[in-house]
Amino acid sequence: MEVFVARQPIFNASEEAIAYELLYRNNQENFFPNIDGDRATADVIINSFLNIGIDQLSGGKPCFINFTETLLRLKVPTYFRPREIVIEILETVKPSPEIIKICRELRKLGYKIALDDFVFDKENPYCKELMKLADYIKVDMLAASEKKREEIELIARLLDIKLLAEKVETRRDFEEAKKRGYTLFQGFFFSKPVILSTYDVPVYFHSYYEVIQRLEMSEPNMERIAELIEQDLSLSYKLLKLINSPAYRPKHKINSIRQAIILLGLIEIQRWIYVLAIRDMTGSDRQISDEVIKLCLTRAKMCELISTKLSEEAVPSSFFLTGMFSLMEDIIGQPIGKVLKDMPLQDDICDALRGKQNNLKKVLDLVIAIEQADWERAGSSELEINITQNEYNHFYIQACQWAEGLLRAEYLQGETLKSKVDQL
Repeated sequence: MEVFVARQPIFNASEEAIAYELLYRNNQENFFPNIDGDRATADVIINSFLNIGIDQLSGGKPCFINFTETLLRLKVPTYFRPREIVIEILETVKPSPEIIKICRELRKLGYKIALDDFVFDKENPYCKELMKLADYIKVDMLAASEKKREEIELIARLLDIKLLAEKVETRRDFEEAKKRGYTLFQGFFFSKPVILSTYDVPVYFHSYYEVIQRLEMSEPNMERIAELIEQDLSLSYKLLKLINSPAYRPKHKINSIRQAIILLGLIEIQRWIYVLAIRDMTGSDRQISDEVIKLCLTRAKMCELISTKLSEEAVPSSFFLTGMFSLMEDIIGQPIGKVLKDMPLQDDICDALRGKQNNLKKVLDLVIAIEQADWERAGSSELEINITQNEYNHFYIQACQWAEGLLRAEYLQGETLKSKVDQL
């Protein structure tokens, strides 16, 4: 059976990703609710922890995974280390003496427990006992009524349980949840930073433009590109630190821009320039989280990989750019038309980013559907593009690995620089 596992980040109040929830789909049914829970969870566990490798999906962060009543009784969570998972118990698990005993044992072993869509049944005396054992309570901010939210929030305060707000879609939702005492958040608000009242492309961002334009030429001039990079001290430093990082592990240290370009290749240089451009486009007073950068990178790489399954006319770099810049409207806080006005992108890429249907847009739609675990929309898109679930499952893992690798390389660069500064 082909299985697909997607991840959704869970943030703290500082908008730092501190965990992921693993979301499930197989190719026999499109929706998780229609699949037997035991089989679904078993498939998630097998694919995530054994086949895929949990570090490839989580980057070392804990993963929230649903466990059914049967799997709890079988003590399946104990197959894994407490630091790797958070045991998520759905409302379908009825609190009972046996469930309470199992959860107590798990807590003693160091496991953390989250209650998802929990319904407090006053007629069931074991509901309160289960809540006392919980570390987190997840609340659906769209589906839960105001009365239900207030009831859960009160109990959480009394029992000192952390509240996790699910389906936080806007910045306003995020701020409101914080006021109500929520400390963890899940949703797509993180891709929409606070909008500034004014917008201007920072002066230093323009230094990337000529490099980008040169890289987009049908026959890029490597010598000229090297000269342009050498003229920018910051860009030169970042590039040399990148090529010397563990992410690439060259046999010999690279000491010149020309060497770096030859070793990496123009395509890889092009991708890295786009990452730097996105970071710097936000300006010094407008922070962009690593999770947003990771999302841009994952989208870009996955769009590129999917394009290899299309016709020979498909240009992978165009699909890469479409994914890379698909969040720019939210990041910059300006209409996409205004954002694209200052960017040297081809017409078909601009059309896709504006929402016009073409092959680039179709692939982007599939990638976003997968990212959001919208399996119904993903199913329609995959049929239209003629790609199998098994193929894009493989591409998704590749894209995650690639994005994690780039950000890890950048982190190592920053740590090295910080260490040198501290020694001064």
